[in-house]
Amino acid sequence: METLYETRRSILRLAGPVRATLAAMSGWAVLLLSRLAAWHERARQRQALLSLNDQQLKDIGLSRADVMRECTKSFWIE
Repeated sequence: METLYETRRSILRLAGPVRATLAAMSGWAVLLLSRLAAWHERARQRQALLSLNDQQLKDIGLSRADVMRECTKSFWIE
């Protein structure tokens, strides 16, 4: 049976690799969350474009065809 000192030493020995793994995982998590946020924002903007009337589209220099071309794209495509 390990003593408390030996158990603590074992835990500390594992701390480095565990910390590195957690850091790598958090990097992937940040990337995933930022990608999801960008996709959500893109989908929201395309919905907003669809809600504009023809006069509003003319004011910003877009035609209904431009909007339809943009809004038929999948949310992950820029």
